[in-house]
Amino acid sequence: MQEFKEFTAKTAEEAIEEGLKELGLTRETAQIRILEEGKKKLFGTVKARVEIAPLCKEENKENEESEENAEEVAAEEKKDEEKEENGFSEGGKTDGERAVEFLENLFEMMHITAVTNLVYEGEKIVINVTAANNNALIGKKGMVLDAAQTLAGAVANIGRAEYRRVVVDCENYRENREETLRRLADNLAAKAVRLGRKIRLEPMNPYERRIIHAELSENGEVITQSEGKEPERYIVIIPAGVEDDRPPLYAGNDRRERGEFNKGNRGGREFNGNRGGKGARRSGSKGGFNKERRMSGGDRASVYKKPDSDFFGTFLGNSGNDGTKDE
Repeated sequence: MQEFKEFTAKTAEEAIEEGLKELGLTRETAQIRILEEGKKKLFGTVKARVEIAPLCKEENKENEESEENAEEVAAEEKKDEEKEENGFSEGGKTDGERAVEFLENLFEMMHITAVTNLVYEGEKIVINVTAANNNALIGKKGMVLDAAQTLAGAVANIGRAEYRRVVVDCENYRENREETLRRLADNLAAKAVRLGRKIRLEPMNPYERRIIHAELSENGEVITQSEGKEPERYIVIIPAGVEDDRPPLYAGNDRRERGEFNKGNRGGREFNGNRGGKGARRSGSKGGFNKERRMSGGDRASVYKKPDSDFFGTFLGNSGNDGTKDE
């Protein structure tokens, strides 16, 4: 049984410090009992009294083991926190490694020969892909690459509370595409100001629209706004101070979208199936001959009508059924 020794001082803390120093012990290797707290009275003071004894070997060993266990638990918790921050899953793979593995299987199913590398894994995950046929991997306007990136992001974020962005690139396509979009934005903004008309861009995904908005955000001559619904949502560039009710000019490559070919119209005039568009011909006729009469065996000479005035070549213009010129 341990023998306790009593120590006194003005306060219990001072008594403990003196006792530990005298016995050559620490708080971890000593048993401490506080018998009386020091306090002041009306006349005089009452000293604090404590008893201190060294721990027995068994108790000391238990305390040491308890401290070691606490340290091990803290170390494990720290490791778990680090794994969670770095995106480690229960299988020992990081979020980026799981995304790479998914992409490799995906490209194999698509019969695309590609090499996939995890370039960076921090606040975001960057994966670079090199393929034998980059065009097949990127797709039109990057549609295939964007789809692969979306799927890889979903796989990388399984079981995560906070979303980590995943970027899948191929031969610096995204950097080159971004530069192209910035130049396009500047050129179309200048054109909109020069013409005093709104200009509509082709539909883009949210990432590409953000690039256009960001590029023109500090351009004081134009403003930008997104219109339409996904996946056909597009940007309209509007010159500052211009109120134009006319439809915006289309900056795409599809002639039908620009209005050149619209419901049978060519160049804004009705197109009735006449070839050349340069003769005063009735619908369904060619060279002044009635096709139906000719097919029915009628006299070819009897159906030919000489023009009212002599001319050489073909009359320029296009006539409607009522003989008036279309505008």
